[in-house]
Amino acid sequence: MTRSLLKLSLLIGALSCIQALADSTFESMFLDPSDGQLDASKFLTENAYGVLPVPVIITDPAVDGGLGMIGLFFHEDEESQEARQEAMRSADNAAKHLIPPSVSFVAGAATGNKSYFVGGGHLGFFQQGAVRYMGLAGAAEINLDFYGAEGTLPNLINQFLAKKPLDINTKALATIHHAKFKIGSSRLFLGPKISYIESELSINNFRNCNYLSSENCRVLFELLQQDVKTSGLGLLGEWDSRTNFFSPQEGYNLQFEYMIYDEAIGSDINYNYFMMKDLNYWKLNESFRTNLRLDWQAAYTDDKLPPFAIPGIDLRGLPAMKYQGKRVAVAEVELIWQINYRWSVSVFGGSGRTAQATSALEKSPSINTEGLGFRYRIARRYGFDMGIDIAQGPDDTVFYIQAGSAW
Repeated sequence: MTRSLLKLSLLIGALSCIQALADSTFESMFLDPSDGQLDASKFLTENAYGVLPVPVIITDPAVDGGLGMIGLFFHEDEESQEARQEAMRSADNAAKHLIPPSVSFVAGAATGNKSYFVGGGHLGFFQQGAVRYMGLAGAAEINLDFYGAEGTLPNLINQFLAKKPLDINTKALATIHHAKFKIGSSRLFLGPKISYIESELSINNFRNCNYLSSENCRVLFELLQQDVKTSGLGLLGEWDSRTNFFSPQEGYNLQFEYMIYDEAIGSDINYNYFMMKDLNYWKLNESFRTNLRLDWQAAYTDDKLPPFAIPGIDLRGLPAMKYQGKRVAVAEVELIWQINYRWSVSVFGGSGRTAQATSALEKSPSINTEGLGFRYRIARRYGFDMGIDIAQGPDDTVFYIQAGSAW
């Protein structure tokens, strides 16, 4: 979340370049004197803090696309701001000076299938970034097709839903908070997390249930027509050696999360959730790089989980929540050709599997995606790229507007 919001603040600066084309200050503010190319570094150095409205374009076909807006409110006194701006003007890697100040935000979005989200939160950085806090709260109404989930429903129902998904509506109130503390002088951060979601689930298209037996319909209704609360406590960890916060070219980022949801802390269902994400960035030579992402998610429970709590495959080219199960494994690789300092193109591919148990993943079918992308270095001083990815999955082709790395 921290990284996404900071990337978005750079995105609005890049969009502002287009609006400034007719302005007399364009050449001094938006052209890099080193190569004469379009560049937002100076603009971001002068204006990266304050109040920024950030437009959001949603391209996920699962919600028929959509639009949103984020308002970012940066907190920094004048003395700190002057010191930061001076450091950023003279730094080749100004991104490192973006970390310490704190930011509050409000956000809202609406989609083509009548889903919406409103919310807000705060990101706090203390002791030069050694202590990091994030808290948010929001309300949402989401309409999504439910295609079944390995380990949550009988195989016969999952096979039916894969061909005739149910359109489900989820109304939810949620709040999430976590803090991470740097361990000594290492790159490791550890800290607690709490999560609370109060939701109301319902089925929008009852007619599909007519194709099932009355017993199977009852099973679906018990899962998808209910009010449910999930309340969890857990531990977060992160180890980060990436050379750049926004568009890394080398380094590693390892994240893990372990959460316990239990009736003793207000949850209607009991389950444990574990996630591990491994991001790897390697520079092969001056022209070529390769990136590798490995994801693992697992939910441990005998209870039937509501759809929003079930792990799912997250790959470019796949609709949200289409492939879910109690165990999820994902791998994605990219090969990037750096044509010149400003422009790069990439090819990427990914594969994911879901299953009821870890031992069953080996025999599960693979869900594969592939795609092409390009990036333009819009802010040289930050090493920050923007561009578009076009990805194809088993059912559709999807394009994504990317600010920084896709991961």
